[in-house]
Amino acid sequence: MINLSHYETAGCDFVLCYRFPDQWYQSNEQTITRRRIRKMIFMKFSSIFTLMLLSFSSLMQLTCGSIQAAKKPNILFLFADDQRADTIRAHGNSQIQTPHIDKIVKQGFSFRNNYCFGSNSGAVCIPSRAMVHSGKIWMHSNSQLIGEVTLGETLRKQGYATFATGKWHNGGAAILRSFEQGKNVFMGGMCDHTKVPVSEIKDGKLINRGTGNQFSSVLFADAAVEFLKDRKPEQPFFAYVAFSAPHDPRNPPEKYREMYYNNRPTLPENFLPQHPFNNGSLVIRDEVLAGWPRQPDVINDQLCEYYGLITQMDDQIGRILEALEQTGEADNTIIVYAADHGLALGSHGLLGKQSVYEHSMKSPLIFSGPGIPQGKQTEAFSYLFDIYPTLCALTGIQGPAGLEGHDLSSIWKGEKDQVRESVFLPYLNIQRSVRDQRWKLIVYPNINHSQLFDLENDPHEKKNLVQNPKYASQLQKMQVLLKDWQRNIGDTQSLSVENPKPMQIDLSKVKRKPDRHQPQWIIKKYFD
Repeated sequence: MINLSHYETAGCDFVLCYRFPDQWYQSNEQTITRRRIRKMIFMKFSSIFTLMLLSFSSLMQLTCGSIQAAKKPNILFLFADDQRADTIRAHGNSQIQTPHIDKIVKQGFSFRNNYCFGSNSGAVCIPSRAMVHSGKIWMHSNSQLIGEVTLGETLRKQGYATFATGKWHNGGAAILRSFEQGKNVFMGGMCDHTKVPVSEIKDGKLINRGTGNQFSSVLFADAAVEFLKDRKPEQPFFAYVAFSAPHDPRNPPEKYREMYYNNRPTLPENFLPQHPFNNGSLVIRDEVLAGWPRQPDVINDQLCEYYGLITQMDDQIGRILEALEQTGEADNTIIVYAADHGLALGSHGLLGKQSVYEHSMKSPLIFSGPGIPQGKQTEAFSYLFDIYPTLCALTGIQGPAGLEGHDLSSIWKGEKDQVRESVFLPYLNIQRSVRDQRWKLIVYPNINHSQLFDLENDPHEKKNLVQNPKYASQLQKMQVLLKDWQRNIGDTQSLSVENPKPMQIDLSKVKRKPDRHQPQWIIKKYFD
């Protein structure tokens, strides 16, 4: 046998020359020279070594492929403005056309009890968006995100290419910290959808680019599609696309409003001509977009226009999803679809979002992408500020200290049934609400008035049970829960006052004036 205990290296790397016992060099009467033996062994081991190199090369290729496959997932965040939770066809509204949002629903996981955590402003979108990007409630953060580590900042520090387009309502400093790229960015709260002032993020600066030459949703989709086509494929991306639709002015392109004029949706089940009492926000900009008492035909027209904005936005979402497919990265991209809050649009005699009713505080929230169940949903409670920690968990990134949201992926993974047992909704100093899976309490401190709803049997909040003695114990339980929430988050708002304001208000003499963003055809139709 070959004696492998004795060897010497030749002058070149990896070449082994072996020594053999003397008796091995005799074969019958023929003498085999040492040189011939070494040549034979060298050729044998060269073949083995070549095979080893080929195997190593294949292993390296597999390893490199695994590293490439393990690249952090991309994130495409599609964010609507003022979209009620009940305006998605795949979620049960057969009167609206939303085929591309429906696709996200069918490929993802929907949170059907998703909420905006109230507001400290009548412009609810400002604190709502601040909560999304800070991961904190508005009472513990600020609308300009001063001192906050935003979602974009966190992803940017982890090597993500961060891009923004659309509405940003939380200050120039915060958007520049969050996104290294941006195009067709709208720095404001609302505008005529056909006259959008846009800016660009370039070299760490916001550059004014004048007024866009397309409808808002088209402008923002154009920018998103361009980014997806031109990005660096080796770098994961976070693309934030914040539509200003379906926020008013409700002026969709004509074909989109005509499609609903010709096939009209029904009024909300809880439609009222006027809210039954003064909730503290009855005479504000949103509410003067139609007169009092609300006329069914007027509200129906506005509902058609609202639906038209959603369907037109949906078509642009389709363009973005198609561009994502063309990148070849769709299977490695997390898609988040959400809206900043809902809207009344006739419900309870209201038009805006300045209330804590379900129609105004609930909004869509859908996740789709790698590892996320398809076509599933939950009734578990979620808040918009849960998006931040959920994306951190899905990307394997450690979020900053102080995030107040929860990782919602624990629900679809089956690790938890819920991340919270109840929801608290504070609006300014004029409304406080709490709900669990069945019951909801709303308190109006300035008029010493309360409402108790059995959402299991009254999902549209039409029958107030506060005065019914049958539900006295349930009312007391909800009052305790409301105070527990206040104590836990440091909300010092009193739930009653010594000198309450009158509950009733005469709206017949209110003079309505259009804001400067309403186009002429809307002014003529609803104000003249």
